[in-house]
Amino acid sequence: MSNIKFYYGEKVPLEMHKVRIVQKLNLVPIERRLEAITEAGNNTFLLKNRDVFLDMLTDSGVNAMSDQQLAAMMVADDSYAGSETFSRLENKITEIFGKKYFLPAHQGRACENILSQAFVTPGSIVPMNYHFTTTKAHIVLNGGTVEEIVIDEGLNIDSAHPFKGNSDIEKLKAVIEKYGSEKIAFLRLEAGTNLIGGQPFSLENMREVSTICRQNGIMVVLDASLLADNLYFIKVREEKCENMSIREITREISDLSDIIYFSARKLGCVRGGVICLDNEEWYQKMREFLPLYEGFLTYGGMSVREMEAMVVGLDETMDENMISQGPLFIEYMADELKKKGVPVVTPAGGLGCHLNAMTFLPHIPQTQYPAGALAAALYIVSGIRGMERGTMSEQRDENGIEPLSDMELLRLAMPRRVFTLSQVKYAVDRIGWLYENRELVDGLRFVEEPKVLRFFFGRLAPVSDWQSKLVAKFKSDFADSL
Repeated sequence: MSNIKFYYGEKVPLEMHKVRIVQKLNLVPIERRLEAITEAGNNTFLLKNRDVFLDMLTDSGVNAMSDQQLAAMMVADDSYAGSETFSRLENKITEIFGKKYFLPAHQGRACENILSQAFVTPGSIVPMNYHFTTTKAHIVLNGGTVEEIVIDEGLNIDSAHPFKGNSDIEKLKAVIEKYGSEKIAFLRLEAGTNLIGGQPFSLENMREVSTICRQNGIMVVLDASLLADNLYFIKVREEKCENMSIREITREISDLSDIIYFSARKLGCVRGGVICLDNEEWYQKMREFLPLYEGFLTYGGMSVREMEAMVVGLDETMDENMISQGPLFIEYMADELKKKGVPVVTPAGGLGCHLNAMTFLPHIPQTQYPAGALAAALYIVSGIRGMERGTMSEQRDENGIEPLSDMELLRLAMPRRVFTLSQVKYAVDRIGWLYENRELVDGLRFVEEPKVLRFFFGRLAPVSDWQSKLVAKFKSDFADSL
């Protein structure tokens, strides 16, 4: 990572790339934004991109590709079987992760489906440092149960702990003691816990977890989708790792894992997914699902152009200047918001800047989805699309009971190499204004609620006329400004 200081003392992240291709943005008037969020059922997933200014919904599939990735797409071998492109990607995965076997898939949740189909059985248990929505859904659909073993500090939103994604060793031992290792399908570690603010785990903690699992014959599965951010945090926050290269840290993490899977929409900046491992028996077991759900063995639902771009993207992930840009921008945004009193998850993690909706909007009960309301309000006043990560993202149990989320977060994702600093400053300005006028924001209620993954396409309505009042206050303060 380049150590660059500004002579006059300003502390801002410096982009270590230049822009060669641009995409035009559009900021529609606030009246249209109110219409758009109403048409979308107050669900930012259902907004049309034509009505979005800064798309901070996700970092999945929307990262900027490099010139080298685009160039690599031109040499793809589009053979249905025996493609040289597959061989190049297979060799790159072996080079970086040291794993012998590789299964391609069209994205990360496709990998989760294959893993769950292969290893989760009715009554089985999957401990993890924290669940992700689609991961949990696949496990539950196959009859399994998730056990959260994240450290208590991981659920402390305002904290200085550098590795809030760590597993609690005593909780892990208690799960093994309670259920027995034979009932545990596998242990899953998420590099960069998505739902609690993109918080990383430490290499030391992973060593402890892996040792216990191997002593008990439990498979360790790593979700490496957000590995790039986690690698950066290990490098800069873990003193014992400061002299290790990114490749060395990656290889040790891989060696501590039995199976690695990831969404290349995040790791590698292309559309695709990967499962890699050394165990031939497990490989054969999962390989049977590939032609059934994905495609032929050597493309697995990906285009060969994407596979060529992934070869380059994985190499670029080993570059500290590349993987540091996202976390540094997120840290800058979080620090600027904190100066204005806006409650955010600390320390700043990877993936995006996370607003603490329960503190931002303490007057809204969780049953009225404060994070979802905050997402709708922010879109109205700024054109910025974020993602609710709270109770809306949970789903009702078999008895119709709605579990309340541990956190109510509005995630403002920071896709890699996409936004400029002026755009981040615009976001900070509008969020600051909204915080000063937070009493105008009220809750939401479901009017169309799917049973599974309801946050993707459920529709909601405001519980009062708060949105029109918010628009009126915005126009009073900003006049004709967009």
